[in-house]
Amino acid sequence: MDRRQQGATHSTPEVDTTGGLWPSASYTRQIAALKAAVGKKIYLVELKPSDINLGIRLSNTPHELLAVIDFPRPDPNQGLAPHLLLLDDGRGVNLGRIARISLNTPFSPSAPDILYQNASLMDTLLLRDRQLSKAFIGARSQALLGRLLGKPALQQVAQQEGAEEA
Repeated sequence: MDRRQQGATHSTPEVDTTGGLWPSASYTRQIAALKAAVGKKIYLVELKPSDINLGIRLSNTPHELLAVIDFPRPDPNQGLAPHLLLLDDGRGVNLGRIARISLNTPFSPSAPDILYQNASLMDTLLLRDRQLSKAFIGARSQALLGRLLGKPALQQVAQQEGAEEA
């Protein structure tokens, strides 16, 4: 697993990097909003960790929130938050496995529609600048073609990329 994925699977929204209490006051406010939304339809952005990668699942399927219950063994190192959501499809999902919960719309919800959000996961996994660009694809293609033809193009491309970044 690369460093980004490893950090994402082991971080939770409640971890206060300033050395404060866990869970944070923000997390407590979000739990209150979730408890107020019991019985309503919600949209989830879920983390889907596997042995080799970390995925995110955005779905346009609403789920009825049946309850928000205490989770008996929270562990910030394992990404397990102190609360569990019970959904109408029979699942119980730990909040540490959810990046965002919203009302009314699954995609690009407005601020009042967001009940819960793990800002660090959203920034890291969904809203981050993408590395794929025409220049990046062109440089990699040139390097691979050079390697295929037996030319040291890979070193030239690496030097070009370094010059572009400066």
